[in-house]
Amino acid sequence: MRFALVAALMLVCTVATACSRGVSSHDSVDGGQLTSGETTPRSEDSIRIAYGTSPDNFGKLHLPDGPGPHPVVVMVHGGGWLQDHDLTYFEPLARSLSDAGVAVWNIEYRRVGGTGGWPTTLADANDATESLATVVQQSVPGLLDLNRVHIAGHSAGGHLAAWVAGRHTLSSGAPGAEPHIRPRSATIMAGVFDLSLAATDGHDGFVRQLLDGLPQDHPDRYQMASPVNHLPIGLPVTALHGSADQTVDPGQSRSYTDAANGAGDSATLHMLDGVGHGDFGNVDSAAWEVAKQTILAHVANDSSE
Repeated sequence: MRFALVAALMLVCTVATACSRGVSSHDSVDGGQLTSGETTPRSEDSIRIAYGTSPDNFGKLHLPDGPGPHPVVVMVHGGGWLQDHDLTYFEPLARSLSDAGVAVWNIEYRRVGGTGGWPTTLADANDATESLATVVQQSVPGLLDLNRVHIAGHSAGGHLAAWVAGRHTLSSGAPGAEPHIRPRSATIMAGVFDLSLAATDGHDGFVRQLLDGLPQDHPDRYQMASPVNHLPIGLPVTALHGSADQTVDPGQSRSYTDAANGAGDSATLHMLDGVGHGDFGNVDSAAWEVAKQTILAHVANDSSE
């Protein structure tokens, strides 16, 4: 179903009221290597925490005011899974969420062109999320409510977020199978849900680089890495996509939500008229405001269950 951006923003006003009842009240990546669990001193708005030994195995934790424990939103940045793009552009978005009363774990991961690719990039997304139960919680004892973890991602990060949300359905031995941290909701902005479709009909070279070939070359990789193949996942998913997106086909979100609902999941699509691919990464955009209030509504609904 298509929603004009104005209509979506009217919806935002409604969910923002609910969020206020249910939720407690561009810095650069320095590239320094930290041992797993080591933290840098807290800056004005984040704590950098390593979850592994690679320079890209870290995240930035943003804490809201108040004693906690706080619900947590895992944020996964996009950029074609490429080394050239990092979590920097997600930092203003993370701060805007923490200002609204939730803790935010903005994760980095190894990427294509660096030391990432198959299966490392997906394994890092899993490990970064799992680290909430270990080094992240240990860094801020008692401040994180690990029973109220939610996840959100944009573009390639939307793919990783959707994959993390459904990784508990994977068979034993697959990267990410049998997780300890299971998100309670997923908010996916302009995400890639069907990698085979993106690599063939979409002619998406980024997907081919991530999985090192076409679907006929590595059918098992495409099967395991595509969120659409692992339904139902048993948690609410909201897919947000711009009708003017020239990077990721809006049909990706439409097909996924149709398949998820058909499998018995609760999946919602908001198609935002005139919104482009990059708009979700701009903290001052109307597209991000819709995404932000969607995330906060998921958190608020979780607190009322």
